[in-house]
Amino acid sequence: MKNNPPPRRVVVTGYGAITPLALTASENWEAIMANQLGYRLIDKRQAGIKSRFFGVIDEKLDLRFLPAVIRRRLPRFAHLAMIAACEAMQMAFGDKTANDYYASLRSGVVVGTGWGGIDETLASHEQYQSSGVGSPFACFYSMPSIATAACSQLWGLRGYQNSPVAACATGTMAIGEAFEIIRSGRADMMLSGGAESLRSDSAIWNIDVLQALTREEHDITKASCPFSLDRSGFVLSEGAAIVCLEERESAISRGAIILGEIKGYGNFSDAVDFTAPAEDKLARVKTIHAALAQSGLQAADLDYINAHGTSTQLNDRNETEAIIMALGEQAHTISISSTKSYSGHLIGAAGSFEAIICLKAIEHQRVPATCNLHLPDPQCALDFIAEGHRYQPVENTLNLSFGFGGANAALVIGRG
Repeated sequence: MKNNPPPRRVVVTGYGAITPLALTASENWEAIMANQLGYRLIDKRQAGIKSRFFGVIDEKLDLRFLPAVIRRRLPRFAHLAMIAACEAMQMAFGDKTANDYYASLRSGVVVGTGWGGIDETLASHEQYQSSGVGSPFACFYSMPSIATAACSQLWGLRGYQNSPVAACATGTMAIGEAFEIIRSGRADMMLSGGAESLRSDSAIWNIDVLQALTREEHDITKASCPFSLDRSGFVLSEGAAIVCLEERESAISRGAIILGEIKGYGNFSDAVDFTAPAEDKLARVKTIHAALAQSGLQAADLDYINAHGTSTQLNDRNETEAIIMALGEQAHTISISSTKSYSGHLIGAAGSFEAIICLKAIEHQRVPATCNLHLPDPQCALDFIAEGHRYQPVENTLNLSFGFGGANAALVIGRG
């Protein structure tokens, strides 16, 4: 009888992030450690938008590394993705490229988004309606896969590619899928993550009308306060976060610095509602159990959980209950926080950005607090680190992401 080889191990060798907090992954971490907020009051009442706080990147994007033939065809979310991907590739390979170490057909890309280039698509539509001629690149603006395609072209990554579209769970799913592709032997190296940019009044109104965005009008410390009694919704933000994954033995043999290891992935659906989480929490619990089972770890092995923590009434209580159901009494001993309280909600990039936060927590042996948690909700009775960032041993982390449409995803990320 032929024995099947064990699944391959998958490590992180590079990452990049751009958000309203900062323009690189390390600067984002430093901003969180300095208790900075990536959002501010922006009055959009004239557009019929009730929410007042948003996270936007004010700096002009440095896109000189992109050839014009690629750059001109990309909407803003893809520009952000390319900036984050460039940082990840440089961290992983320095002055060389993936193709110096891996066959191009063994290197791939999985970059997702929630709403893609909807801003540019709407602008082109308005231009077409008024003049009869829209942007010649509008077809590309409306492609959710455009960031994946651009990464493939720029770095010659000709292997497996995909573009998950799962709202707020997208970034975690992208990393999970890339992990599975390498683990199964279908690729040796993958770029993966998510990106989002929703800045037009129309796109923002579409979410605001659902009453998902924060209703706080004045106090920025109440705009995004996950697990707090006075929470009223999330702060919409933009950004991108990309990681470079490699098969562990190949990465070690080429002398790569191992930043962490993806150890387990879970993905199950509520199949109940487009916005509200399932009351039975079955899919969320199963998602956590699946990620832990694949990693070979137990609840007692987890040192930190980066919660989805949107600052909405429904999610935060449901998530708390799901964590307790999944992990039992051990849930009360684990450090947990939501870093959306600093960055705002990056939608398609949220999960991948928070995966990088988990990696940073492992690197620095320090876990970030939940900012603005001044009035804890008694129904969210876990250790959400309200008192400030905490130095502690961090070997294994759990990253949770839950999205509109009932998408649930989890990653176990540990020291490599």
